[in-house]
Amino acid sequence: MSCDPYIVIVTGLSGAGKTVTLRTLEDLGFFCSDNLPPPLVSNFIKLIHDYGYCDKVAIGVDIRGYSFFEEASEFIRQIKGTYTTEILFLQADEETILKRYKETRRPHPLFTKNTSLIESIRQEHNLLSSLRELSDRIIDTTNFNPHELRAFIRSIYEKEALYPSVTVISFGYKNGIPINADLVFDVRYLPNPYFVDNLSQLTGIDKPVRDFVLSHDDTKKFITHVKSFLNFVLPRYKKEGRAYLTIAIGCTGGRHRSVVIAEVISAYIRNKLFDVATIHRDL
Repeated sequence: MSCDPYIVIVTGLSGAGKTVTLRTLEDLGFFCSDNLPPPLVSNFIKLIHDYGYCDKVAIGVDIRGYSFFEEASEFIRQIKGTYTTEILFLQADEETILKRYKETRRPHPLFTKNTSLIESIRQEHNLLSSLRELSDRIIDTTNFNPHELRAFIRSIYEKEALYPSVTVISFGYKNGIPINADLVFDVRYLPNPYFVDNLSQLTGIDKPVRDFVLSHDDTKKFITHVKSFLNFVLPRYKKEGRAYLTIAIGCTGGRHRSVVIAEVISAYIRNKLFDVATIHRDL
């Protein structure tokens, strides 16, 4: 008995979180296979399809199949033309990849005695550019630890929702805007608890900070406008067929105002029966 599996091809830069992602998908019921050479991927999927073994499949494809990479894009195009397929590309900035490799002390797949680590990272980036262009979803993991990445992947793939899966991220502008954000709201103009005695060492999770931020008229008006905006766009994202939506809310350091607003907005969206994950990136 055959079935039509839903396929996620997990690819991207070494050190960007492919192992964490595949393990998370496996926990969610995906049949996972890692490091298949691209020419074998189509045969593997055909077997899955013909024998009806499972309905959700995740396949890791990365630079370890280096000798086949000139053909990888064509193989993946063929798969996308035959099966319901999503290509998930994971990336992180150069400094982060370098730091992760130094922490784990594992060799980069392209590292040789004649090639430095940084040269290997840059070479891989160039080799994977064609796969990145084919990708349906690109996730930048620069500011994610493994726990946060697992939560983010679960928020996307944990269940087939009638609505988009929404992730609300609080962040600090001094550390950069989340690269995967679809909507960004700046709350730096709101009164800052950092300059209030007894509040600076607390965070937006603490009730005194929350009460301070929410007590101001500008905050109340801002939240009202955001809710109105979300009431307008969320049904339209649903109608479009959007699978996920990432909303980023930023203040200066990502510890006070953005955290409070992110919690309020997450609760509001959750009450609208959307699947919501909340991440405080810089907390």
